[in-house]
Amino acid sequence: MSQQSRHPDQPEPSYSLPPYIREEIADFPQPGLQLGNVGPLDFPQLVFGAATLSTIYNTEGLLQSDIPVRTVRLALRYGIRGFDTSPYYGDSEVVLGQCLQALTGEFPRSSYKIITKCGRYGADEFDYTPATIRKSVLRSLKRLGTDYLDVLLLHDVDFVGSPMAPFPLEGFHAKVFTGAAADWGLVPGKESKVWGTGDRRVVEAIGEMRKLKEEGLVRAIGISGYTLPTLLRLAILAANTAPFQPLDTLLSYSHYTLQNSAFVTYLPHFVNQAKLQQVFCASPLSMGLLTANPPPWHPAPGKLKEVAKNAYERVKEWPGELPNLAVGYTLKREGEIMGCDKGLTVPTVIGLSNLHEVHEALALWREVNNLTTDGVPRRYAEGLVKSVFQENGYLDWSWNCPPGFRKSNSLPLSPASRTA
Repeated sequence: MSQQSRHPDQPEPSYSLPPYIREEIADFPQPGLQLGNVGPLDFPQLVFGAATLSTIYNTEGLLQSDIPVRTVRLALRYGIRGFDTSPYYGDSEVVLGQCLQALTGEFPRSSYKIITKCGRYGADEFDYTPATIRKSVLRSLKRLGTDYLDVLLLHDVDFVGSPMAPFPLEGFHAKVFTGAAADWGLVPGKESKVWGTGDRRVVEAIGEMRKLKEEGLVRAIGISGYTLPTLLRLAILAANTAPFQPLDTLLSYSHYTLQNSAFVTYLPHFVNQAKLQQVFCASPLSMGLLTANPPPWHPAPGKLKEVAKNAYERVKEWPGELPNLAVGYTLKREGEIMGCDKGLTVPTVIGLSNLHEVHEALALWREVNNLTTDGVPRRYAEGLVKSVFQENGYLDWSWNCPPGFRKSNSLPLSPASRTA
């Protein structure tokens, strides 16, 4: 990803919609099964991953066209009335905000929900200080054209929280509960333990987020990240730190996919131990790993990328190829409870870049959730993909996050030590 700083102290980017926004046949939904809202936070089953509204995934030319606003409009018309963004995602908040404001006549603010994040502003740029958390949220509100956020997440806490486990962090995170729980601080009696400076920074940031919630600027708060045992430990820590209230939610990415479904093992622990109301899973394509051309910045090791390419070739004759299978796998399984003691369903955050991808996502969601559809061929093809990862030792395997993580956990976290 770009090294450009997105810290609240940096100048604001400018963005304006084109003067004319087309409306054609492709701008309207196809008839079929309707999306519903799920869980205590009342989010749609599919959430629009708005990192696509930036040069991380798309070109400047596309962003300057009417495609972003038409894509957002079509998603809203289909019932995808939830959006996930972040200051870290380049101009995403700015572009999304302009699109939503342009559509106010058809979709007022009360008709959709917004998730954004705070704390991460560059590849190695984290600022969890309370003053910056507040400044970041106020900027996000302005960018998004709203006076409240439905969900605020502390971004990528696994980069900041105190290191626990033996290094490296890569491996089979689902096995933590069968012998390595103590290595990750996931043992009885340690729920409130702050293991170092990183943990203190997370706790302080969450404290400011609680104040923003009390002031009505934010309606729910939580954390996001990749490393599942770290997410669980920090969510438990938050619930066992004054004022002893659990977080509302958590977002995990790339762990509910054909390559790695360890999220399913952690879901009951997120609900029963961390007392979260609802959990989100993101990135069915594992940030592009399960596509023909993973982005060059993807953090997976080269060997895993090679295995993913082999998996892609193994099912190339499937209509829509591996991306179709991968997204279908995640969408069919959203809502698995797997031992949770409450009727919790899991919204899926999926990146959408254009009208075709919106239509395709809804068609796929309808297909895999249609009880009359013969799912045997799809399950067989999914099994082929999983077998490729299993044969090479990468099924349910998680890469090191952060890459090259240091025991000192000395990432720049304060204004004095930031790097642009």
